[in-house]
Amino acid sequence: MNLKGLVLSKKLLLVLLIAAGALALRAWGITEVLNFETLKANREHLHQVVQAHYGRSVLLYIAFYVLVTGLSLPGATVLTLAGGFLFGPLIGALFVNVGATAGATVAFLAARYVLGSWIQRRYEERLRRFNQEIEDNGYRYLLTLRLIALFPFYWINILAGLTRVPLRTFIWTTSVGIFPGSLVYAFAGSRLNVIESPRDIFSLQILLAFGLLAVLPLLPLGVKKLRARRAKTLKEVR
Repeated sequence: MNLKGLVLSKKLLLVLLIAAGALALRAWGITEVLNFETLKANREHLHQVVQAHYGRSVLLYIAFYVLVTGLSLPGATVLTLAGGFLFGPLIGALFVNVGATAGATVAFLAARYVLGSWIQRRYEERLRRFNQEIEDNGYRYLLTLRLIALFPFYWINILAGLTRVPLRTFIWTTSVGIFPGSLVYAFAGSRLNVIESPRDIFSLQILLAFGLLAVLPLLPLGVKKLRARRAKTLKEVR
């Protein structure tokens, strides 16, 4: 087998392993386990386990978060609520941040390895302008996408892996961008005995605050482009 065939075999094996892992967890019933009702029903038992085995519980919690986000499975919202309930809002948000960032990085690297490099080679000329924009302002776009949270978390991980966004940039924008939302959900989780559904978490003020946070990274870019357009217009007039 030549080198190209070996690389393709490794990529296919990785895809099959990811798919098998995701299917196995779904067959195990992860979608039934990771829901708000199950969390509320088992909150006392989970709290007792954490109190008795705190260090082990932290490691298992982070590892499970990495697994769920790395395989792009549903349940991250419930896991974040659980983190706030079990570890407190601030510490829980920190554990969420570690697990979510690590899991997102796994998905990002897998997408880049399987498809990203091929797409960049195959469409190098067509992507030249896009890649330049990503090089100049990619971190602003990623921060905005993470803060505004309108797009599914896993899609951002995968699509970012298809671009030339540096790994370091992806990691820090993910960590910084998801922290406000993680903190809000973790705080809501710390009040698990009070809230009746995830919809009770967000007030109008919180939604407006998220909207403002999402816009902020793009403001300098907007100003820069506006100035460039104005300068071009003045040059044409002269």
